[in-house]
Amino acid sequence: MSFQQGLSGLSAAATALNVIGNNVANASTVGFKGANAHFADVFAASLGIVGASQVGIGVGVSAIQQQFTQGNLTTTNNGLDLALNGGGFFRMSDDGAITYTRNGQFHIDKEGYVINDLNLRLTGYPADALGAISPSSPVELQLSANQIPPRATSDPLSGNLTAVLNLDSRDKVPPITPFNFANPDTYNFSTATSVYDTLGVAHNLTTFYILNAPTDPAGGEWTVWATLDGADPQVLPGGNLIFDTSGALTAATAKQTLPSWALTSGAVTPWSPGLLDYTGTTQYGSDSSVDRLTQGGYSAGSLSGMGVGSDGIIQGRYSNGQTRNLGQVVLATFADPNGLKNLGNNQWSSSSVSGPELVAAPGSGSRGVIQSSAVEDSNVDLTKELVDMITAQRNYQANAQTIKTQDQVLQTLVNLR
Repeated sequence: MSFQQGLSGLSAAATALNVIGNNVANASTVGFKGANAHFADVFAASLGIVGASQVGIGVGVSAIQQQFTQGNLTTTNNGLDLALNGGGFFRMSDDGAITYTRNGQFHIDKEGYVINDLNLRLTGYPADALGAISPSSPVELQLSANQIPPRATSDPLSGNLTAVLNLDSRDKVPPITPFNFANPDTYNFSTATSVYDTLGVAHNLTTFYILNAPTDPAGGEWTVWATLDGADPQVLPGGNLIFDTSGALTAATAKQTLPSWALTSGAVTPWSPGLLDYTGTTQYGSDSSVDRLTQGGYSAGSLSGMGVGSDGIIQGRYSNGQTRNLGQVVLATFADPNGLKNLGNNQWSSSSVSGPELVAAPGSGSRGVIQSSAVEDSNVDLTKELVDMITAQRNYQANAQTIKTQDQVLQTLVNLR
């Protein structure tokens, strides 16, 4: 027995206590990953001693391995608090220097960048002006607070106005024949919706439906009038809606071009809301009703909030009821996460041992998904750490006892006469 064995045991036990103490200290640190101290026995190098005769000379620390197991998720009130459920790391930029973290406590700075408490910027895929995201080289995510421009109902990107109705086959021709939208006795049914001109100003489009022949074996025929903001009623130029004897609308009359009206809003004038698609409209023997009435125009809108989906897409919510993609968070994975270099502050950097980063969207490959308004807790198990602390303490005491015993043996030898 020598002092070296006991001293190495004291050093190993002290290292274990240091690791345990660091784990316990970070039990409440968001995104923290606990570590374990690994040990290996030590033998003196010798060419003349066979294995059965060797006596070890102590213990050494072979590695301190971080445990990248999943931590519990805790909900918060911040929509930009992002918890990772599964593998991967958030990718952060410090003036182009890339680090990685599991701590998803983010907020927005005055320039619109998504940052953490260290002012490192979250990276991801950018979105274009229309919200389309194309995977490319990740960039620092900067979320625009600008208004989104209006879109006219007549814009091809808005799609067609759609109206799916049922016009009652039991109706009779109105008792008063000349149409007057102010007199309900001159039409059978009406419906209204808002439409938007080229400046995003809302207008009320009302359509009126008049049965112009009794229902008979030949089907039914309806004339459609329209007004914009209750003025200048015009009959639809595409002709009447014609139904067959089964109550189905004939394809030739399903799509109607709306008339044009003069506007005083400063928008394009004269202006038409565009095509009105009646596909799916029926003439059954039940009350006239509206099943669906849609249009794709909208006014300008200001950013009123945002959320992050499980796929990492950051979506803005606007005051006009629209949503638009602002960017997408990316995640980095590594062949050997334990090879990452710990930089402190919940940051890691890649190394030759970890291998290069592999970047893609959340939920792809081995990457986890994102939960918004939540954070990932430290994965430290306090109960286990306290038990390990007791074990390390006993190891320390036992190694101290071997030194004390060796000291007594040497003292006995010194006292021999």
